[in-house]
Amino acid sequence: MIDDAIRVLAGDCTVIAEGADREEYRGRVTTMVKPDNTVLVHDVDGYQPVAWLTRADSVSSDRADGFALVAKKDEQLLRIATHDQDGFAHYPSSPAGMPVGTCPDCDGALVRSNDVHCVDCGTRYGVPADATIKTDQSNCDCGLPRMRVERGLAFNVCLDRNCESLDDAVGEAFDREWCCPEPDCDGDLRILRRGGLIAGCEHYPDCDTGFALPSGVVDGECACGLPTFETRTGVRCLDATCERAATRSLETEPASDD
Repeated sequence: MIDDAIRVLAGDCTVIAEGADREEYRGRVTTMVKPDNTVLVHDVDGYQPVAWLTRADSVSSDRADGFALVAKKDEQLLRIATHDQDGFAHYPSSPAGMPVGTCPDCDGALVRSNDVHCVDCGTRYGVPADATIKTDQSNCDCGLPRMRVERGLAFNVCLDRNCESLDDAVGEAFDREWCCPEPDCDGDLRILRRGGLIAGCEHYPDCDTGFALPSGVVDGECACGLPTFETRTGVRCLDATCERAATRSLETEPASDD
């Protein structure tokens, strides 16, 4: 398990980097060890580290052989010895992201990076990559912000899926709404989660027809009988491989006179 802390070593140090070549540096530097074991050694000049090791297999700080820090990855070795140590400490860290609200559990800041998490208590909420977090005053009754997600319709649901389920909302709107297009199959398409949300034939495994629900809003029907979706890049059939769906770029459509 990765320790969610950044380790910092600062002082007058000798830094030895060994791999295909051997390089040695001496100076007052600050070494940062990130939670994924990436080691960065910074001096006063420029933005680039003077030495680094990305995602080391191991990082030890037991002062073995006189070295305050030793990092290894495959045949690469980074060793740091301190002559005059200014400090060595662990600092709590978290992903940084755009503020989207306040945590109802601890009043900490909720921020969005890959997910939405609280900077203080660390509570995390998984969100679809295309979701828009609503930062106005339309919070859920539980205190969390809602997110807007397009899956056939535009749904506004709570960040906490245990509070308001996106799957349930999409299922209520579209479960059995469309027929399976497979010849000689009389099944309806069910809304299911298989990694992401899909519209899959109810007769699975006898019929394995299934389509990933795109990010967009239903705007009509394709010649193949399945719905078309207006997405950010154009209009497409539910079946992404359908050759009968005329995909047009939204950016090239004539402007409305309204």
